[in-house]
Amino acid sequence: IEFDEALDRVIDERVDAVGADGRLLFSPKGGVYQVNLAEKILVTLLSKMANFIPDAGIWMNTQRPEWNDANNALVGTGVSVVTLCYLHRFLNRAVALFDGLAEAEVKLSKEVADFMSEVASVLESHSSSIGSGPVGDEVRKQVMEALGTAAERYRAGIYSRGFSAEKVSVPLEEVTEFLTQARDVSAVSIKSNRREDGLYHAYNRISVAEAGVEIRYLYEMLEGQVAALSSELLTPEESLAVLTTLRDSSLYTARQHSYLLYPDRRLPAFMERNRIPDGFVRSSSLVGKLIALGDRSLVETDQAGQTYFAGHFNNTAAVADTLTQLANAGYSQEVDSEREAIESLFSDLFDCANFTGRSGGMYAYEGLGSIYWHMVSKLLLAVMETVKRAEYLGASADVMGGLKRVYYDVREGIGFNKAPDVYGAFPTDPYSHTPGFSGARQPGMTGQVKEEVLTRLLELGVTVDHAQVTFNPTMLRASEFLQTDEDLHYFDPTGAPHILTLARGQLAFTYCQVPVVMSLASQPSIRIHWADGTDMSLEGSTLSVEQSDALFKKTGAIERLDVCVTEVIE
Repeated sequence: IEFDEALDRVIDERVDAVGADGRLLFSPKGGVYQVNLAEKILVTLLSKMANFIPDAGIWMNTQRPEWNDANNALVGTGVSVVTLCYLHRFLNRAVALFDGLAEAEVKLSKEVADFMSEVASVLESHSSSIGSGPVGDEVRKQVMEALGTAAERYRAGIYSRGFSAEKVSVPLEEVTEFLTQARDVSAVSIKSNRREDGLYHAYNRISVAEAGVEIRYLYEMLEGQVAALSSELLTPEESLAVLTTLRDSSLYTARQHSYLLYPDRRLPAFMERNRIPDGFVRSSSLVGKLIALGDRSLVETDQAGQTYFAGHFNNTAAVADTLTQLANAGYSQEVDSEREAIESLFSDLFDCANFTGRSGGMYAYEGLGSIYWHMVSKLLLAVMETVKRAEYLGASADVMGGLKRVYYDVREGIGFNKAPDVYGAFPTDPYSHTPGFSGARQPGMTGQVKEEVLTRLLELGVTVDHAQVTFNPTMLRASEFLQTDEDLHYFDPTGAPHILTLARGQLAFTYCQVPVVMSLASQPSIRIHWADGTDMSLEGSTLSVEQSDALFKKTGAIERLDVCVTEVIE
């Protein structure tokens, strides 16, 4: 890392002069360089598309690994199908957003417009191959280099000169064509990552050679299934097939009725890996001479005659350094002829090319055989989104029933549904992970809470569309309705405490601190209890924009909502 001392001083001076904005990129005319939302969206997309490798995913080449840092060893040769799945989802939204614009043109910085044009040109020139798949190694390398060169040109220009502040008008049609093609290309590559068992790859490795770029596949991971389900690419039937296969796969653990990040497996011990084949020893002039002289700098031999690499090596670079030292010590001819073979042997014995950090070398801290509870919660949310999307698409009753069963099967495996002796801790306490050999470990909220908030609201049927609140539960279980009278304790928007008595057959929760009391009925309806003592009855399950606004702003105008719903899961 080369720290730019001069630029750091300039930034500090700007911060002293204008505050925290001094750390942002400045315009040639002075002041923070500003762009519109369209440009911000496009730069976000372009930064990922420029690292797209056909049939492989998004290249992890920036020292910024995926959030799942158990795979942090993938940076460099790793390619993320996970990111490609979420990029596809983002592109779905972006296409709809730009398609809906009334303007005929979009104003962009010239540098961004040129960058987009280059990336679009690469996708277009290779559309016949990357648009249908599968892609050959040679074409894969051509696309990777062309996209990377476009990004490098854009990045180098911004780093060295900044933005010129010149804005150009780009036809809206040109932007939407690029976004649509990027979306379609990403869909093809996601489908190419469907495994033979019906699951999806999460991360891949690439091997770059003169002839092309080869893909090397890794073992199955829960993250890949969550990403595929979240991509909005699969049909409801395909999603149910993935979830059914997942439940029968090695990622499922009956011990916790939940899902592992990666399959549990026994790793070979150091001495099992570190065994140089006898044939290699006999064929190697260098190894033979070192053994004969008792030189243990590169290899060692035990009493049984088994030869090993010296125990102090921790990577191939260390082996390379020792070979260089041996070349300088009089073995230059042997090292010159055998260096590549010896370094390759070390890498092959220890499977260095496929090292994946914790996911391939540890049994705790989100390692082998570990449940990572945040990822299980992400799975829960992905299944819920799949259910709602299937409803929208009009999936069959059999598919809907299967998806709903899967949702609650995943739900049953999450902590608060467990007994303490199974969970290994208080079931309502949040923990990061559960290793295969113990109960829950590493207390902390992780990221689980936001998924629980989202899924619970959707279980209760609360959605907001076009600024209107709808109460339409299609995932609510009949068992959630009270069997006896109970009291709901809550605080209103002013912070005042209240107690609301509920009857058998009701359930209640607060939304924007307003109590919502649900009951089963033959027709959906809403009764609004206003703070001024009046009531209003509505047919259906949706509040108006004005009524929803009163909820959102917590004006206190609405005192209570009685909601009648018609659909529950038995």
